[in-house]
Amino acid sequence: MRKNKPTKATAGGAGRADLKLDLDRYVPALVTFIANKLSRTATVIYQKRFGINITEWRILSQLAIEPEISAARICQVIGFDKGPVSRNLTVLQARGLVRIRTDRRDARTHSISLTPKGRATHDQVILVAQERERRLLSCLQKTERETLIELLRRVHGNLDAVTAPVEARNGD
Repeated sequence: MRKNKPTKATAGGAGRADLKLDLDRYVPALVTFIANKLSRTATVIYQKRFGINITEWRILSQLAIEPEISAARICQVIGFDKGPVSRNLTVLQARGLVRIRTDRRDARTHSISLTPKGRATHDQVILVAQERERRLLSCLQKTERETLIELLRRVHGNLDAVTAPVEARNGD
């Protein structure tokens, strides 16, 4: 990664154009760079080998964990907007990988689950996904991997500090 040294602005706000992030230390950039590169390469691999993209994989994996959930729940867990999830669900349904039915507990929502074909696809992709994760983390010792996972969970749990509306953060 390139070295961007942060510079200080001069008094009175002059020199603001000289402010730069240190991309080797700015956590949102590091997380984004890693996620983008992992997603891009996963899509290439999963599309070529299994005919699915990374968003479709995320949906299939969530449905394997939580069968018969709503699209809203999928959006909540994987952090995507309704539009992309809805479009991908339509594609997955047309390909026979998911089943979408009216929820028997609430007729206003839909219950989404894997079909046997969707489950079989999931079971193939997960092996590749887990191998990619193993290779990615192979530079870390077991204790470092556990520490990384714990730290990432804590940061994930703190997302409301930056994603909640300003009024909610300020107690207004």
